[in-house]
Amino acid sequence: MPIAITSATHTVTVDDIGPVQVTITERGAGRPDSFRIDPSAMPAEQQAVMAGNRTTLAVYGGASMSDPGLAPRLPGIAVPALVLWGDSDQIAGPGYGRAYAAAIPGARFQLLPDTGHVPQIETPGQLLRAIWDFADPHTRHPIN
Repeated sequence: MPIAITSATHTVTVDDIGPVQVTITERGAGRPDSFRIDPSAMPAEQQAVMAGNRTTLAVYGGASMSDPGLAPRLPGIAVPALVLWGDSDQIAGPGYGRAYAAAIPGARFQLLPDTGHVPQIETPGQLLRAIWDFADPHTRHPIN
């Protein structure tokens, strides 16, 4: 997803994002040694897939990785929203997450400790706990 909120201190570009597999190890991961990937050690087919992913990202994200129309639409969100962000994300730092949360009425912002850009890979248990803790009070429980 393109970065659609701008930050006064950082601009995210396609070069920052892709290929994601390499980027999270170099700048996005909260624990980079746990996610070290050496693209030169990959088979040619896998390197080609990574190159294709980067090309695709450039097509849908554009060079600036932004969607100028998104920020004005965020205030229209009328459901409970939780914005989770890795405290060690160096691709799109926590300021971006805070900006998203601030643009959504009533949204809650939460930093995930020791997490970078890909919490579903880096700290999945922590991610799921945060989602469940947020969702549970908003869930309609059947009457017994």
